[in-house]
Amino acid sequence: MSDGIIRLKFDILPNDMSAAGEASSGVKKVLNQLGVEPQKIKKAAIAMYEAEINAVIHGGGGIAEVVIDKEYIEVKIRDEGPGIADIELAMQEGYSTASDEIREMGFGAGMGLPNMKRYSDKLVIESEVGKGTTVTIVVNL
Repeated sequence: MSDGIIRLKFDILPNDMSAAGEASSGVKKVLNQLGVEPQKIKKAAIAMYEAEINAVIHGGGGIAEVVIDKEYIEVKIRDEGPGIADIELAMQEGYSTASDEIREMGFGAGMGLPNMKRYSDKLVIESEVGKGTTVTIVVNL
């Protein structure tokens, strides 16, 4: 970490709700150890958790790459799932394509993307149907 930047990488397993949230918990722990302001940790952890859960449920798993700099936290979550056909529609609170099984577990309420936007300072969603989705979340420190 000679440049003052911390880089973390996590595998996100497909359809494994028992492991869902491990990456965001790991980042939260590192941010706590670094003494980052609790409100900033909360924002980053919630936004990342939502993206991570979406990768588990919809994206067939994926990769989370996190950059922690003194100015910002950047979370990039990539999957190779079905992609998002209509991002504007998917951003609406309550819109969900989650299965009944996922809903019965308490997920899939259609708040993932809206919460990512609410808890990030910058959110970029790049998606191609049939190829996958990349979500980039930035929380300014």
